[in-house]
Amino acid sequence: MPFDLGVVMDPIATIKPHKDSTFAMMLAAQARGWPLWYMEMADLFVADGRCHARMRPVQVRDAKEHWYTLGPERVAPLDALPAVLMRKDPPVDMEYVHATQLLELAERHGTLVVNRPAALRDLNEKLATAWFPECCVPARVTRDCAALAAFLDEQGDVVIKPLDAMGGQSIFRVRSDDPNRNVIFETLTGDGTRYALAQRYIPEIREGDKRILLIDGEAVPYALARVPKAGETRGNLAAGGTGHGVALSERDRWIAARVGPVLRERGVLFAGIDVIGDWLTEVNITSPTCIRELDAAYGLDIAGQLIECVGTQLARRGR
Repeated sequence: MPFDLGVVMDPIATIKPHKDSTFAMMLAAQARGWPLWYMEMADLFVADGRCHARMRPVQVRDAKEHWYTLGPERVAPLDALPAVLMRKDPPVDMEYVHATQLLELAERHGTLVVNRPAALRDLNEKLATAWFPECCVPARVTRDCAALAAFLDEQGDVVIKPLDAMGGQSIFRVRSDDPNRNVIFETLTGDGTRYALAQRYIPEIREGDKRILLIDGEAVPYALARVPKAGETRGNLAAGGTGHGVALSERDRWIAARVGPVLRERGVLFAGIDVIGDWLTEVNITSPTCIRELDAAYGLDIAGQLIECVGTQLARRGR
């Protein structure tokens, strides 16, 4: 049964359709006969206690050019839509938080929001790894530069990153003898005014940072290993890494089996966990990517699986 589907995303004119996971979701929904409604974050507003939106019907095409057509705008309560995908990219700043609060009003009136707004607020993609310490290398989250220095001296080689960035932005590898260590700590913490995450460096990054996708807590059987370019320690595709598909290892499945049920319980229908070597490094739930690369490599329909999952949940609700 087809359902109307709203999509809150970055401007559709600016995406790269051949690699955009949100676009893959839209194609999959449209292929199943679901009418699509396009929105950006600025289109959401509250009137009389309900979330409303300026929304436009959209048709999408799997093409390099002219990949979408927008129809005339309408204004309606967001809860008129059975389901909404929240796919705005980070940063998860206060505007993003406010948007989740607006979306929660629609959720209260029966709309299925993917992923659940409360989870988008509560599960910081770097901090969420702390829920699964058995899956992670030693790590510290602190604003204290002296504590970061002590952790570096203890570990000898660490990766340090901000809590609110994406795509490999502001990620540093620091060794204990690095003459710039203190300025890196000061920069990332804003001289002790912002939290940062430090993790023991995992040398297996040379084999790739594996992105494992989970749909309603269940792992897709293949991951995209994002291998850093020469001279880099960041595997992110946005930082110049190259991706190739790999089958999940036994350890990957073990990690996914611990993370997946927690995410399912929190209303996270689509997530991307990052694993380097044998260790979990991030839990991405805002706008995880890599659908199109894995589909192309293995003939999968990951977005279709997600849309079917959304449809099953809506059918259970009688929407």
